[in-house]
Amino acid sequence: MNSSESGKMSTSVLETQFDCRPLRGHCVYFIGIGGIGMSAVARILIHEGCIVAGSDLRTSPLISTLEEMGAKINTKQDGSFMSSETDMVVVSASISEDNLDLKTARKMGIKVVKYSQILGSLMKEKRGIAISGTHGKTTTSAMISTILKTAGKDPTFVIGGEVPDIGGNAHLGKGNLFVAEACEYDRSFLNLAPQVGVITNIEEDHLDYYENIEKIIHAFGDFASSISKDGLLVVNGKDNNIVAAIQRANCKVETYSFDNSSDWYCEVLSGSNGLKRFSVFHTDKFFCEITLRIPGAHNVMNALAAAAVCTFIGVDKDAIKTALSNFQGANRRFQIIGVRNGITVIDDYAHHPTEIRVTLRAARELYPEKNIWCVFQPHQYSRTRHLLKEFSRSFQNANRVILADIYATRDSDYEKTAMNAMKLYEETRNTGMDIQYIPQLSDIVNVLYSNVRPGDIVMTMGAGDVWKVAYDLVSRF
Repeated sequence: MNSSESGKMSTSVLETQFDCRPLRGHCVYFIGIGGIGMSAVARILIHEGCIVAGSDLRTSPLISTLEEMGAKINTKQDGSFMSSETDMVVVSASISEDNLDLKTARKMGIKVVKYSQILGSLMKEKRGIAISGTHGKTTTSAMISTILKTAGKDPTFVIGGEVPDIGGNAHLGKGNLFVAEACEYDRSFLNLAPQVGVITNIEEDHLDYYENIEKIIHAFGDFASSISKDGLLVVNGKDNNIVAAIQRANCKVETYSFDNSSDWYCEVLSGSNGLKRFSVFHTDKFFCEITLRIPGAHNVMNALAAAAVCTFIGVDKDAIKTALSNFQGANRRFQIIGVRNGITVIDDYAHHPTEIRVTLRAARELYPEKNIWCVFQPHQYSRTRHLLKEFSRSFQNANRVILADIYATRDSDYEKTAMNAMKLYEETRNTGMDIQYIPQLSDIVNVLYSNVRPGDIVMTMGAGDVWKVAYDLVSRF
């Protein structure tokens, strides 16, 4: 680890001790308020009596909800909306120093904090539960929050996705528990000081920041060591990168997997019509039987992690079984947008090769004889460049693939010149896939409308705005 990386890590660890929680009546300005995490914290601060304002270049339902709650939001980031009455500015890791709103705040001498810092300050006041990992964070966080709410614990939660059954992506609860999705980018999760942690898996991602898997594993090791000694770390027992990361954990560790060598494991009893029925075992003793309504073996794993966490918290097995059996998932996670003329349209957030692969595998299990269209919008030029080969091999359970242009975020000019969607198209075509490259989302809707047939499945995938294709297509039908 070089000196600059050491400095980053040390700063993050120190930041966990930095109290940046705004007081009631304080004016807080969020730059990029429409982000899923930023909007969640904004909602909590509104409920706590703070005056919330912010800016975002893109409109969304999340922004509309915040405006209905009283937030004043500007669609420009030119510094003109920054009030002298602002007490604090919150920025996400994606906001660069040349952002005009941020420049204006610094010029005015307004206190600037990271999103992860304010999240850490909020968590310090309660019993923190932080869910980390390359994949599965949102669903696992949603499952844990749903179980705790079902059990009457009334947790506070900040989740990286809308969960309709529990009121959205954030809630200020009266209980003493705080559930937060913990992102590894920029080592953000080191700003949290949880009593309970989860690591779902560790893979190569965010290579624009970490450069290689060894540095990613080291960051997760720092996260593991941040769990309080009297707490619990719940980890995927069959992930070799996790095995390396947890060597520095100072707390009790419990593992989960499909293998009975783990502390928590399961036996799948049946899987039809998208339902997974499985028996859960804890330390070789039968725990309960669960029928999961969301498809995919990866979601069975998420359910095991949630059961382990909530058992440690003190939730009884009947509440865990009831909550998981009724769990309907988070938005943009295998979300059925509509069924029109016998055509099923599904939207999913998958933007990493592993996520695409397991989601399409779940779709194939659910619709074994159907014609599956996958509409994929790559997210970040840098991620596409680093994982090009992996992306090209991730679509095998689809019949036809439509590739949109790359959705840019945090990308440098170098990345935009070094990579383009045509390279991914060519790599994927060379694997034998039936793939089309259609840059514009509106044109994709037109092509789908003209070519899909009754019985077909259309899946939109990506972390950008590809979801618009799903909604526009359903509207057209």
